[in-house]
Amino acid sequence: MELDFDVVELEEPDHPTEGERAPDFERPLVNDEYWEDTSLSGLTEEGPVVLIFHPMDGAFPATYIWNEIRDRGFADRDVSVVGLSISTPYEHKTLLEEREIEDTGFRLFSDPSNEVAERYGIVNDLDGMTGISEPRPATFVIDEDQTVQYAWAAEEHPAFPDYDELEAAVDAL
Repeated sequence: MELDFDVVELEEPDHPTEGERAPDFERPLVNDEYWEDTSLSGLTEEGPVVLIFHPMDGAFPATYIWNEIRDRGFADRDVSVVGLSISTPYEHKTLLEEREIEDTGFRLFSDPSNEVAERYGIVNDLDGMTGISEPRPATFVIDEDQTVQYAWAAEEHPAFPDYDELEAAVDAL
């Protein structure tokens, strides 16, 4: 089968793993109505969090990831589901609308500097774009103590989470 894109091998990620503390951060968190600076620790104080790093909004991997998360009913689970990418709050509002996830309670962190992905060890330098990077696809299930219960990060681009594994990790909380 002929692909319209190249599969690119990425360097091995150096991300937090199960049992480690998830790095805290504060960034604008966008929902269907507004955004406000929010910390990961503030979210975990309210309960478990599924943190989904994705490429910039509008890229097919981001579309595919959010369609799958929506279609698998993650909104009906007792966790906060939040995404994070380099896209701006304005672009996030568009993604929430276009993916029809604005009423799910899903929210998206905006991190144009990609500093959070650097802290998580999952930076993807974009080919042909000097100085531009974005997070590689990655998922983390983080409990109320901010301990990682499940971690996955792409080792090639494009790559997608094993959604069955992700669901099992959430169900095990």
